[in-house]
Amino acid sequence: MIQGKKLVIVLPAYNAAQTLRRTFDEIPFEIVDEVVLVDDASRDQTIDIAREIGIRHIIRHEKNTGYGGNQKSCYHKALELGADITIMLHPDYQYTPLLIHSMAYLIANDVYPVVLGSRILGNGARKGGMPLYKYIFNRFLTFSQNILIGQKLSEYHTGYRAFSREVLETINYEVNSDDFVFDNQMLSQIVYANFDIAEITCPTKYFPEASSINFSRSMKYGLGCLSVSFKHRFNKWGLLRSELYKQKKELVVQPTEMAETV
Repeated sequence: MIQGKKLVIVLPAYNAAQTLRRTFDEIPFEIVDEVVLVDDASRDQTIDIAREIGIRHIIRHEKNTGYGGNQKSCYHKALELGADITIMLHPDYQYTPLLIHSMAYLIANDVYPVVLGSRILGNGARKGGMPLYKYIFNRFLTFSQNILIGQKLSEYHTGYRAFSREVLETINYEVNSDDFVFDNQMLSQIVYANFDIAEITCPTKYFPEASSINFSRSMKYGLGCLSVSFKHRFNKWGLLRSELYKQKKELVVQPTEMAETV
């Protein structure tokens, strides 16, 4: 518990056997109540490692649903467990769990309902080994998105995110893509629903075991991000009525068809 609020960490995992233990060992369990791991049909020993280290809530996708599909299962389960604060932490050890305190307290104290760990603030991305082309790509996309969406975020592409229960129960993340653009759709929905977003400086690590996408998938992702931003702007102007921005009055929590609790 943190300020009387239940804190759940969700780990969207895919082939994370080599880094899961290191990630788990740094989670501050003095404030964390539950950890949920969703395994997206990994081909390695991710599930076995998760059991060995004592993760209680493990969900296995029998078929690979994609990064977005994995997160949907993560958030469904967190809400089912009664999470007041949910933090998504990648189990590939690219982001340090040591920032969980800082991110969680901002939400627990009702300062912000959403907190992002930014790799760009403080030059953490380049110091941590982010390839130059990805850094340039990140800066171009973020500049364009800030103009279209009307924000001043340092980046839209971090995988380290904390949400209040109200946020997850309001935005309609279930209609989002099952691919990587899910993250951008979710941030667009959050901004559209007028939730404030905080950012904190987050060091990052790039190494062979850390997950990453190749150049062609990066291009597809970038075009998808721009498409989301244009949809956001057109909806604001009243020229489009996208399903992305229809808020949920009530969340029906149920496992996806491809998910199995193990």
